Amino acid sequence: MAGRHFSILSLLILVTFSYIEATPGVPKTTKKIDEVVVEAVVYCQSCDHFGTWSLIGAKPIPSAKVSVTCKSYNGHVSYYKVFETDKNGYLYAPLEGFKMQHYVLDHPLQSCYVKPVWSPLESCSLLSNVNYGLNGAPLRYEKKRLHGSKYEAVIYAAGPLAFRPSECSQTHHQ
Repeated sequence: MAGRHFSILSLLILVTFSYIEATPGVPKTTKKIDEVVVEAVVYCQSCDHFGTWSLIGAKPIPSAKVSVTCKSYNGHVSYYKVFETDKNGYLYAPLEGFKMQHYVLDHPLQSCYVKPVWSPLESCSLLSNVNYGLNGAPLRYEKKRLHGSKYEAVIYAAGPLAFRPSECSQTHHQ
């Protein structure tokens, strides 16, 4: 009797899968795309706050270049790309092709950092160390995600980055 139930169950499973394969409009399982994204805003720091991390009076820099670098747990560069900010100085950088060899040690929070690279403003093109920009701003997770039916992006923030004017005198340094 048990063998008969097994045969009927097997037949039902076979018929069900055949129906799903043959029925148009029934979606097959699709792979969901998971994306790692880095965001930041790039500013021109006011001379009044030269030498500090203050961004009071700072203005966003459109079309600034920013690099994202990730290193594997053994110190090799596993990802590098330069991105450009939008007209509001905002950087939204999907890390296409980013891979982790080790889930914990190669995690973006551990392995990636962001640096300002170039400012299109001749009057504001010197690097500043706002948010450790000179050595690379670390990423932080602020519970931001984008969800779609076939897409999920986890967004990591690098915090604000800044260039400074070259004409700041030492009298502005506080």
